[in-house]
Amino acid sequence: MKKTTNKKRFNFENYQFLSVFTVLIIFALWQIVSNNGAVSEVFIPKPSQVWSSFITTCTDGYKNYTLFEHLLASFERLGIAFLLSSVTAIPLGLISGTSKVFRAILEPIIEFYRPLPPLAYYTLLVLWIGIGNESKITLLFLACFAPIYISCVSAVVAIPTDYVNGAKTLGANKIQIFIHVILPACLPQIFVGCRTAFGVGFSTLVASEMVAARSGIGWMVLDASNYLRSDIVFLGVIIMGITGIGVDLIFRFIEKKLVPWKGKV
Repeated sequence: MKKTTNKKRFNFENYQFLSVFTVLIIFALWQIVSNNGAVSEVFIPKPSQVWSSFITTCTDGYKNYTLFEHLLASFERLGIAFLLSSVTAIPLGLISGTSKVFRAILEPIIEFYRPLPPLAYYTLLVLWIGIGNESKITLLFLACFAPIYISCVSAVVAIPTDYVNGAKTLGANKIQIFIHVILPACLPQIFVGCRTAFGVGFSTLVASEMVAARSGIGWMVLDASNYLRSDIVFLGVIIMGITGIGVDLIFRFIEKKLVPWKGKV
């Protein structure tokens, strides 16, 4: 009889040390490059400078606002835009997935503006709506809307017809089919679209805060770059990256709780 040995199976958590190791390597390289004087501090500041700027912006602030207030201003704009895009894009995308007529009406508009750079139409939004938060929120709304809409349409189209036909055979009406078949089958893809949309919206923050803004993490980075404050620029980029990862982890946690069947059907 062959003797078997129990081997520990590695999952994602077992490989997290590789992620930590990668971050440490990047930080070490950053420290070495910035300390040996090969590159000017204008281009690559020392980690100690970035840390000092972090402490300063948290306590004294940058241009009359603390780092937390800059983050809060950005997340207020992005949060409103993301919420509005979710409550409109999800139902419109699901309806478009089930109705070719509805899809034919909306898709030309979405496919026209989706590949455009945000700055290409932001100037028009400023002319139409003004330089206040309304134009910024509208720009972020448009940036978030397309990924969610497209994910919803793709999710509905990808549903096997056997699922719908089976529900009809059991006597389900259109509303019951939508609630009990289409929506649960689309939820995983909807979350993917929301995560993608938030990432696109986050990357559009700088563009949305270019005009007449006095606060926001994107504005802080843009303003600091005008004065060659690379320490503030690095700080803003790092903070945006960390907060983006944090929000994405929250999305994953909610998805795991609401869509436990993902990958099992």
